[in-house]
Amino acid sequence: MDLSAQKEKFSEAYVLAVAATAGYGTYKPSPDDDSVDLGIAARTSSQANGVVTMRSPRLELQLKCTAAPTPLGDNLSFPLKLKNYEELRADNFVIPRILVVVLVPDLADDWLEHSETELCMKRCGYWVSLRGNPATSNTKNITIRIPRQNQFTVLALQAMMQRLAQRELP
Repeated sequence: MDLSAQKEKFSEAYVLAVAATAGYGTYKPSPDDDSVDLGIAARTSSQANGVVTMRSPRLELQLKCTAAPTPLGDNLSFPLKLKNYEELRADNFVIPRILVVVLVPDLADDWLEHSETELCMKRCGYWVSLRGNPATSNTKNITIRIPRQNQFTVLALQAMMQRLAQRELP
């Protein structure tokens, strides 16, 4: 498997691990021709704590993986293909979409450590919603800035799904 395919599979495994730990199901669109690599689905009741919520909220994700050092500033910069940017910035999707960028060490041998007591996937994923972002005059790529505080974690995913259940955006 070439390095690009390894990165694709690792980012998918990262998101699947976060979603499973958060208690959500996942699905994989086929074919992937709409900048959606994975979907996350929650099963919720129509009323929680007296508040009527949307049943079974869903979130769709475009996944990217890059070997890059941990950012030093407040943001992670990532060059995104224009096709993906245009499809992620649209504001008329029924199911909201986010971009998740997973950072990994340079060498694939360093991405994962395990023992009988732990499994460690190295480094971290960050997420951003591009919904409603402006059009660009770029022709190939656009550099996306993702706040480092937007780590794609179990708690972050649960908070997003709760917002979606309340008919809010991630």
